[in-house]
Amino acid sequence: MSDTTMSRRSFVKVGAAVTAGAAATFASPRAAGANERIRLGCIGVANRGGQLINATLPNEDAEIVAVCDVYKPALQKAAEKIGGNVDQYGDFRRILERKDIDAVIIGTPDHWHAIQCVDACDACKDVYVEKPLSITIHEGRRMVEAARRNKRIVQVGTHRRSSTMLAELAERIQGGLIGKVTTARCYRVSNMWPNGLGKAEDCDPPEDLDWDMWLGPRAWRPYRPTICPYKFRWWSDYSSQIGNWGVHYFDAIRWLIGEEAPVAAVALGTNATVDDDRDIPDTMEATFELPSGCLMVFGQYEANSAPTLRRGILELGGTLGTLYADDRGYEVIPARGGQFHDREPRMEAINEKTKDADLTRQHMRNFLDCIKTRETPNADIEVGHRSTTFSHLGNIALKTKSRIDWDAKNERITNNEEANQLLHYEYRAPWKLA
Repeated sequence: MSDTTMSRRSFVKVGAAVTAGAAATFASPRAAGANERIRLGCIGVANRGGQLINATLPNEDAEIVAVCDVYKPALQKAAEKIGGNVDQYGDFRRILERKDIDAVIIGTPDHWHAIQCVDACDACKDVYVEKPLSITIHEGRRMVEAARRNKRIVQVGTHRRSSTMLAELAERIQGGLIGKVTTARCYRVSNMWPNGLGKAEDCDPPEDLDWDMWLGPRAWRPYRPTICPYKFRWWSDYSSQIGNWGVHYFDAIRWLIGEEAPVAAVALGTNATVDDDRDIPDTMEATFELPSGCLMVFGQYEANSAPTLRRGILELGGTLGTLYADDRGYEVIPARGGQFHDREPRMEAINEKTKDADLTRQHMRNFLDCIKTRETPNADIEVGHRSTTFSHLGNIALKTKSRIDWDAKNERITNNEEANQLLHYEYRAPWKLA
């Protein structure tokens, strides 16, 4: 089911408190009863994976029975945090082989998400997979197909989808709260000048890191300390900042205004200031044209700390007012008439605080609930795929130095065949999508 099939009012029903609104159900060979504990395996347990473990442990109806990571120190730290007789693996396939595990939590680097999610669905596991959903648009669609053919619950880690505040705000925005929305802006700002993530030479990997498994489907290359463990976010083979940060904002914006996909994308970027090993820009802007005529801008500024928004993490500019929102609440500044119009405020000012708590915990709770009920999770895989597509199109436009015209129905670029070649890449043997 595409997320565009949902009515506007149904958006508010996918908040953490009312997850039944999406209506679709999924069959399960082992539908957990209301009082039955869900047995989980965690794949990728450093950094964000560790945070997802923290979000899972307080739930008494969930039990983490196995963890997997290619870096032994991260694996051991996670096992100690969980306690008990949790099993430890260096190969995620060992978790998927186990019939006693109901679901997996995937917190690995971006280039691993597709293979692990598809294989987990084919192994009849429900899946919580971190954002960005995939490293290519082709992967994302294959992940959706795997979830659907296996009738799996798949929650994508865009955790703001479990915000009751944003759910209510989506209804208000789409009901005309700030008028017609014509602009949307969001940014990643972090002044990394002068040395960024640093420079290093290729070398032997640490003895307790399985570097070959870390690379997985990506082309072989020597280990470098400025790639792994976390610094892969600045290497285009494994991630990007428009994927890492942008997808959160794209997801929230398109939810608020009821859009599915762009019709066009353009991007510019430079890497002329921060002197480090990265191969993505230190300064970038991508602009997306939406079917409604709204222009959405993402800026990645990692060579200065210039202020961007009045407040918050995103801005929506409407004909009646301008919305600023973050995880603490939102503010609406009334618009005033411009040339040839009066200057009176076009609406009342609004300043609201959120009642939401820890959104990652709320998101995990929604995932666990949906495993039991088989209802559609707040960030269903189709939703996550559509939001991640924005990030990929921005990167493709940047790489090809072209305007990208996007056919969202067929998921093809209509004006640049060279750009279509970047919808996927050839995996390194023996890895493949099932």
